Amino acid sequence: MQLKIMPKKKHFSAGRVPLILFLCQMISALDVPLDLVQPPTITQQSPKDYIIDPRENIVIQCEAKGKPPPSFSWTRNGTHFDIDKDPLVTMKPGSGTLVINIMSEGKAETYEGVYQCTARNERGAAISNNIVVRPSRSPLWTKERLESIILHNGQSLVLPCRPPIGLPPAIIFWMDNSFQRLPQSERVSQGLNGDLYFSNVLPEDTREDYICYARFNHTQTIQQKQPISLKVISVDELNDTIAANLSDTEFYGAKPGKERPPTFLTPQGTESRKEELRGNVLSLECIAEGLPTPIIYWIKEDGTLPVNRTFYQNFKKTLQITQVSEADSGNYQCIAKNTLGAVHHTISVTVKAAPYWISAPQNLVLSPGENGTLICRANGNPKPRIGWLTNGVPVEIAPDDPSRKIDGDTIIFSNVQERSSAVYQCNASNEYGYLLANAFVNVLAEPPRILTSANILYQVIANRPALLDCAFFGSPLPTIEWFKGTKGSALHEDIYVLHDNGTLEIPVAQKDSTGTYTCVARNKLGMAKNEVHLEIKDPTRIIKQPEYAVVQRGSKVSFECKVKHDDTLIPTIMWLKDNGELPNDERFSVDKDHLVVTDVSDDDGGMYTCAANTTLDSVSASAVLRVVAPTPTPAPIYDVPNPPFDLELTNQLDKGVQLSWTPGDDNNSPITKFIIEYEDAMHEAGIWHHQTEVSGTQTTAQLTLSPYVNYSFRVMAENSIGRSVPSEASEQYLTKAAEPDQNPTAVEGLGTEPDNLVITWKPLNGFESNGPGLQYKVSWRQKDGDDEWTSVVVANVSKYIVSGTPTFVPYLIKVQALNDVGFAPEPAAVMGHSGEDLPMVAPGNVRVNVVNSTLAEVHWDPVPLKSVRGHLQGYRIYYWKAQSSSKRNRRHIEKKILTFQGNKTHGMLPGLQPYSHYVLNVRVVNGKGEGPASTDRGFHTPEGVPSAPSSLKIVNPTLDSLTLEWDPPSHPNGVLTEYTLRYQPINSTHELGPLVDLKIPANKTRWTLNHLNFSTRYKFYFYAQTSVGSGSQITEEAITTVDEAGILPPDVGAGKAMASRQVDIATQGWFIGLMCAVALLILILLIVCFIRRNKGGKYPVKEKEDAHADPEIQPMKEDDGTFGEYSDAEDHKPLKKGSRTPSDRTVKKEDSDDSLVDYGEGVNGQFNEDGSFIGQYSGKKEKEPAEGNESSEAPSPVNAMNSFV
Repeated sequence: MQLKIMPKKKHFSAGRVPLILFLCQMISALDVPLDLVQPPTITQQSPKDYIIDPRENIVIQCEAKGKPPPSFSWTRNGTHFDIDKDPLVTMKPGSGTLVINIMSEGKAETYEGVYQCTARNERGAAISNNIVVRPSRSPLWTKERLESIILHNGQSLVLPCRPPIGLPPAIIFWMDNSFQRLPQSERVSQGLNGDLYFSNVLPEDTREDYICYARFNHTQTIQQKQPISLKVISVDELNDTIAANLSDTEFYGAKPGKERPPTFLTPQGTESRKEELRGNVLSLECIAEGLPTPIIYWIKEDGTLPVNRTFYQNFKKTLQITQVSEADSGNYQCIAKNTLGAVHHTISVTVKAAPYWISAPQNLVLSPGENGTLICRANGNPKPRIGWLTNGVPVEIAPDDPSRKIDGDTIIFSNVQERSSAVYQCNASNEYGYLLANAFVNVLAEPPRILTSANILYQVIANRPALLDCAFFGSPLPTIEWFKGTKGSALHEDIYVLHDNGTLEIPVAQKDSTGTYTCVARNKLGMAKNEVHLEIKDPTRIIKQPEYAVVQRGSKVSFECKVKHDDTLIPTIMWLKDNGELPNDERFSVDKDHLVVTDVSDDDGGMYTCAANTTLDSVSASAVLRVVAPTPTPAPIYDVPNPPFDLELTNQLDKGVQLSWTPGDDNNSPITKFIIEYEDAMHEAGIWHHQTEVSGTQTTAQLTLSPYVNYSFRVMAENSIGRSVPSEASEQYLTKAAEPDQNPTAVEGLGTEPDNLVITWKPLNGFESNGPGLQYKVSWRQKDGDDEWTSVVVANVSKYIVSGTPTFVPYLIKVQALNDVGFAPEPAAVMGHSGEDLPMVAPGNVRVNVVNSTLAEVHWDPVPLKSVRGHLQGYRIYYWKAQSSSKRNRRHIEKKILTFQGNKTHGMLPGLQPYSHYVLNVRVVNGKGEGPASTDRGFHTPEGVPSAPSSLKIVNPTLDSLTLEWDPPSHPNGVLTEYTLRYQPINSTHELGPLVDLKIPANKTRWTLNHLNFSTRYKFYFYAQTSVGSGSQITEEAITTVDEAGILPPDVGAGKAMASRQVDIATQGWFIGLMCAVALLILILLIVCFIRRNKGGKYPVKEKEDAHADPEIQPMKEDDGTFGEYSDAEDHKPLKKGSRTPSDRTVKKEDSDDSLVDYGEGVNGQFNEDGSFIGQYSGKKEKEPAEGNESSEAPSPVNAMNSFV
């Protein structure tokens, strides 16, 4: 016979489906009684892929049952594992579970491997799965230097995570330095690989702490990647940043972030493939960049997405299909779309399958001579291979059994005998996994036995199904019969249903079904029977249901619910509002048959349900309450509550008291809570502290008090409007003193001198003292010694100094509070240190590696920690530029200092002067100061490019030459090889002429340029060179003279620069007004003369002579010697920002008194349209030199001589 039999097919209505499922579960639970001989059965084992915590002992489970109890053995990596030879490995008594004690010694990696358990007794051997044991791993991130990222607004970005490969794989998330999750959106999201994708960046994305975290749940550890810095800037800011940081900054993207259609950041291309296993979650991902931010859509090209198994994650960038099957294979398309376009990507999905059961083999219990089959059917993709083992040995090499025949996935047994008992293993495997099932064949001869307890009472509601159990066992398989009453006949299937597991089902139980039922089991070896009892109860009914109600706000409503039930059952009546519990409000009251709601509010509207429950059934009925506005009444005035009054203290205890009060008027808004405050008149008179809060329905509160406090209490009421003013204070209540219940906090031990220890703490306040006479017991002893504690009791202080201590020795420190009543609990010891002293030893083996002309790397050996004599704060490098003895006497040597924190053994010296000799030494630093300096170590920096020449002057201008004088660079940074002079002419419209290059020897400081154009402005560019390259340049401008008559002696005006721009008076308002007035006056004079001439009048010779007098004999005032300078402002605009005016540029004029230039009659004279002279006009023959600093630019050639008055 076969014990595991599925129920016979019956024709049931839809309402009986849950009953069928229940019966199936019952049948699958049947088993061979443990007191009978049976082969082993594996009942518990560790998972196939068993990842262990390397910090804990390894426990590999293997539990089995059988009769006789099985013995256990193990294989490891396919060979016998002798646990007796390994002292760290033990097996639990009566079990096959291995315990490997790696916490005392040993490493988890030593026991990594494939384990298999075998449970064996005289009837056969069952085997476990192959259990692959691997220790979990949570490796650190590899160290890397992450460059700062600078992007333009709108560009796309991918921040890589690349977590370390752990076991099991880590869970990835992005946070900031404050451990706050970084916000994600359709624009910014984390991919399945852990990278952080930006479809486009915005200025608010700028931050310096993008940190990828990897959480390894198995070991409860979190690893952190180095922070990534991102700055999003505008185009102008980006250009400036590129210029300033080009050497050490990584730039993403070559174009500014403009609006653009989407493109995929992941996956790449237009097509990709994805393979997933049946039953897993299929996750497909598409992340796109673009501006505006793209939206992702998903479709399945050759079908529709499964409705109940499709989910979208990560703002629809990830499509997930749960419990994936072969039918989900196909092409899936993701579409990224924004206002500028769309892009598609097709993912071809193939669903493979590890083996899964169609029909797993089940245990067989057969009697001698019977037949049976073991069936092992599995499916998968690809199709799995089926292999059989018997007692853990492949059936091909196992001992022959004449009763056994193998036909593929089926083993056929015929005419079995007791020796046919064995455990068979079915192994179904393909490239994606395997299934292993144990099923035994147990040949027994056993009379029937009833496994269900006798005289069970079943109670069932009338007109519902009744199930009467009769679990049984026997070999051969017994037949089951049911009888009703003591002398009744066997029950037949015309009214009853007989299930193969022995259960009797009465489909519709009636009152006459009540009675005693007998189950009888028979086989050829005997008979067994069992009695059970059935009672049929009346159903529970609601005979008066609640009814729909409409009531006015503020009125009362009542719902009625009358229930009729079986007299032997006790119902429980429960009222619900909107399928939830009734509000916790005293306005709702429930009696036997009614629910009453008083002072109905709008919130009370809804559906009210009456539910009646018994142990066997439940019924319910519902009604709706609708609340309407009442007849209009004057609007109430809402305000904060009036303060409570009549405060009273009762039930006074050492550490507690009961406070009661009378509430004030709530002013039309119910009081929601009361706030209780206290005052400590002994320690903090006049200051009120929060004590507790209670609900607005309470008028008493039990308060927990502290010892030795003189309490007063007050109460405030609060409603939806606000909080009332405080009540009057209660009477005072002084609690009894007690020992302190806490100790001082912030206990520290730090030495201020090499031979002391200063112990400090935060003292208790008066409230915390719990009694009078507060003191502190200060105790200390050396941490690493065997000394006893030394103690002292102090009061009214928060510091105690221990003298005569060794230098920088760790101490254990305790500070315990005590008062007149007793001591506080024993405090925990904290560690401190006695005072530090200066370090004793200088760092040794100082080496210098010159990196370039301005940077050097210094290495040194660390000093022994004991010689530090304090907390090591770091190492300090003193370095200075060495000078000759003569210079050293004249100038103080400037030493520079760099400090490197911690126990570093190297550091970089930036900002060095090229082509210089430096000297340095290294010192160790602790909290006290610096130790002795190491031996001075010198080094040379290589040549660099020079600075600009210190000065450049143009002197002795002539018609065709200019002389340049200069001072060498203040920082030559090497040996000067030559100077380079470049110059070019500038015309009156500031256009540049051809550029001339000239090399000048390095030993020159003066150079004359000949064959220049007269009256021409030149711009000069001058710089020095070393063998490394060219230095910074200095620029100047100068003008050759007009002719020899217009040149002043060289020393006239020498050294005075034209500091300000010459004023073009032709554009000045006052000058234009003056010229207009002169023109008007001349016009009037001409008109008068014309009139007088027309009249024929005569005028005196004197007037005629005066009118035509020679200018030379016209007297002029000293301060009227000139009309002023006249120049075109446009001619004096600077060529380029930063151009300089020669400081020694002067122009002289010959002493000839006959020069027409003095009178405006020369080549540079200027006249108005009416012929009047507007140039320089003066009675003086000699011109004064111009004052310096009148113009920052050289005058134009036309006005060159008019620049000096």
